[in-house]
Amino acid sequence: MGHITLTSPKTRSNPSRKWQLLDFVSLIFFGIVILFFLLIFTPLGDSLAASGNQALIKSNLADPKQRGGLIALIESGKYAKVVDVCVNGDVDYMPCEDPARNSVLSREMNFYRERQCPGVDERAVCLVPAPSGYRVPIQWPESLHKIWHENMPYNKIADRKGHQGWMKRDGPYFIFPGGGTMFPDGATQYIAKLKQYIPISGGALRTALDMGCGVASFGGHLLDENILTLSFAPRDSHKSQIQFALERGIPAFVLMLGTRRLPFPAASFDLMHCSRCLIPFTAYNATYFMEVDRLLRPGGYLAISGPPVQWAKQDKEWADLQAVARALCYELIVVDGNTVIWKKPVGDACLQNQNELGLELCDDSDDPSSAWYVKLKKCVSQTSGIKGDIAVGAIPKWPQRLKQAPSRATLIKNGNDVFEADTRRWERRISYYKNSLHLKLGTSAVRNVMDMNAFFGGFAASLTSDPLWVMNVVADRKPSTLGVIYDRGLIGVYHDWCEPFSSYPRTYDFIHVSALESLIKDPVTGKNRCNLVDVLIEMDRLLRPEGTVVVRDSPEFIAKIDRITSSIRWKSTVHDKEPESQGRERILVATKTLWTLPSSSH
Repeated sequence: MGHITLTSPKTRSNPSRKWQLLDFVSLIFFGIVILFFLLIFTPLGDSLAASGNQALIKSNLADPKQRGGLIALIESGKYAKVVDVCVNGDVDYMPCEDPARNSVLSREMNFYRERQCPGVDERAVCLVPAPSGYRVPIQWPESLHKIWHENMPYNKIADRKGHQGWMKRDGPYFIFPGGGTMFPDGATQYIAKLKQYIPISGGALRTALDMGCGVASFGGHLLDENILTLSFAPRDSHKSQIQFALERGIPAFVLMLGTRRLPFPAASFDLMHCSRCLIPFTAYNATYFMEVDRLLRPGGYLAISGPPVQWAKQDKEWADLQAVARALCYELIVVDGNTVIWKKPVGDACLQNQNELGLELCDDSDDPSSAWYVKLKKCVSQTSGIKGDIAVGAIPKWPQRLKQAPSRATLIKNGNDVFEADTRRWERRISYYKNSLHLKLGTSAVRNVMDMNAFFGGFAASLTSDPLWVMNVVADRKPSTLGVIYDRGLIGVYHDWCEPFSSYPRTYDFIHVSALESLIKDPVTGKNRCNLVDVLIEMDRLLRPEGTVVVRDSPEFIAKIDRITSSIRWKSTVHDKEPESQGRERILVATKTLWTLPSSSH
């Protein structure tokens, strides 16, 4: 029989043991409090949350065979259900800018903040939900000044930057006074200051790039001057600054200047701007400045406000920046307080003077417009190889440049004739879209538009009188026509549609694509490089609820898409092409339905 040992009354009342237990409980309590503050008020919380989100998103994945079976079932039209919601309810899921994936990568040259995409078999087959309380966005131009708070209920920027005029919470809205770190009194006054030195008005300048843009008030207010600015910033601790910009209806893109060329052709931008963007232009033997030089059109302007321009304790950095600009023969226009403005020279006449800093010209094998996953080069790109005169002042002013075939069109065989025919074709098609298909193009319901297969930008060129902007996407495997698009005074990026796009969910009102099948097929083997379901799910991620998708393709491929649309919660109809067009194309028009998670999931 076992023995039971009783604790003596003396032992139970031992004050020493009582205090040890209280100390232990107190330690746990204070540890929980400290952890709570770390999670709520520091980046650690964002990082841990992102890790958890990534793990949950991966729970939407099966093994490759199961995934392949699911994709085949959806493509066949025999999938009786809708595609699952991403199980963690991550309303801001960005497959190629995932903090958990990127956090383990190298910090050198900000590699970990560049796009790092999952493999095909790692991609989640799921739909990204809208946040609880989501509403159809406020329409342009009112959206420039206010948006719905619940569409992206992130107060971090308002709390940290509200005193600088970035944005503020106001009841159900975020409001945007138009300020920035270097222009707290508003972008309008700042632009007026720049106009003293740069020909912002009059049409000589049309395309601009705003580097490290915040919520893009600079680019938003430059629209008053008919300057179309593409603003970029990485996904970073400010949380969703590009998402705010796009919700406002301002052209913007998630991007980091790190180890690779930015996804634009050479000589794209008439104006490049940095307002406290903190890009170390002279680091790595001035590699970042040389990337700016690659993208800036000859005769174009570079404006930098903030560090290191006449900035305390940054005398060396400021001296180095001036030395690099001199070596590249940039004309100093002005140093006004903490703002410097340079003008890029026209022609390569003085490049031999660069040797004093050890800068070298890129060799003749370098294509300065090759920029999709191309490593930054520690050399100066030569624009003299680009056909024709592409300098600011030599090309037509806006809006004349829109309809005139630029010299870069001749990269295509019979390029000038193809350009003219493409322009007429899209004028005819847009008229059919509006008048016969009754699409919302030209109404206040459509502001942010994407053309997934832009070619010469004819689709966008036919819409410039409407209150919208178009992100023109040129596939990296297609002829390099993006330079033509920029010469016309439009904007766009290189991309491969077998990968996710670098934008937040719900950022486009209207997505258009002609010849979608050609974007996923290998032109040599004829086999698909990726599957249609993944591409349509990515389009759904980018599209706003109640937004529109238009696809032009062969009848067989349109029928294939039509079989899938109900599985991704789209309502679709199929139409004949406009009577004047040749070929066998048909047109699918789909609307993304506005749906939310069940209340039990919130």
